[in-house]
Amino acid sequence: MDWVRGRTLGSGSFATVYLATSAHHHHHHHPHYFPPLFAVKTTYHASTSSSLVNENQILQSLQPSPHIIKSFGFERTVEKGEDCCNMFLEYAHGGTLYDHMKKKHVGGKFPESKVRHYTKSILEGLNHVHVKGFVHCDIKLQNILIFENDVVKIADFGLAKKAGEGEEQSKRCECRGTPMFMSPELFNSNEHEPPADIWALGCAVVEMVTGEPAWDLGPNTNMWALLVRIGMSDEIPKIPPELSERGKDFLRKCFVKDPTKRFTAEMLLKHPFVSGDDTVSMKLLNNEPITISPKSHLDKFPHWVSTVTTVVPSSPSSTSSSLAADRLRQLVTEETLQDWSDSEGWGNVR
Repeated sequence: MDWVRGRTLGSGSFATVYLATSAHHHHHHHPHYFPPLFAVKTTYHASTSSSLVNENQILQSLQPSPHIIKSFGFERTVEKGEDCCNMFLEYAHGGTLYDHMKKKHVGGKFPESKVRHYTKSILEGLNHVHVKGFVHCDIKLQNILIFENDVVKIADFGLAKKAGEGEEQSKRCECRGTPMFMSPELFNSNEHEPPADIWALGCAVVEMVTGEPAWDLGPNTNMWALLVRIGMSDEIPKIPPELSERGKDFLRKCFVKDPTKRFTAEMLLKHPFVSGDDTVSMKLLNNEPITISPKSHLDKFPHWVSTVTTVVPSSPSSTSSSLAADRLRQLVTEETLQDWSDSEGWGNVR
């Protein structure tokens, strides 16, 4: 296919996304139809091309879904003597949900009606990802794209993986995703399964409501302190007081420390915050048992998770025999974690 590379839309640690146009427009029903404008995600290094190949395969196996970005395919090219891997994606005119929130909305946050609309769409996308047997591993507003008519889709499957697959084969997966959005089980047992996406979704909802990250980080908070709060204390992100009761209850269902008790995407889609259905609302608020129940019952979570809060060492250098402290030290010293505000370090040049 002939196509022309345009301006850069964003760049991350292993790929750059460009706007692109096809040199000749095929008819709509042509099997290789490309829209006049699309995005191309390119990597120039053999070492990172496997990530793009993985992302393309996952996106292809998730098609079609109204809430997941479309991939039009993949090709290898040689440009200026360099091997390139290119993945063709639909172009989101509205950019990321994060940009949209910061640029288009008063106070840099969304009204609750918008939050409900976006949350429902993200949940529908996530449910599809989970039903198909995958975990996204990096849900955050910067990875949700906005299209015409306020349609939002989940993008950036660069860290996604098959659910249930161990992570031994790659050290880089030790800490998938962005620490600010990480769930407790990631620190405690390196479990990155569908419930971790739900925790991250909760963090994204808080950010849409308040315009601020879910964890209120003081000016001097370091990553170590944040990991300790997420992984080893009973603390959950602060539930925004301005949110309706339904919204608060929805977040409590996302922020359950034990992933086996956390609501699934399928369960959350029935929650009155997004479904608008009041019949289940009182049951939910009164915490009465609901007929839908979590699929897994892996009770292999250590009991010290919530009990060692008082003996947390103040820094990674202090000695402690605590399992949790060792686990945290291992995470903190992973060199991939230098920039912990963002998993990909995307710079926006839109």
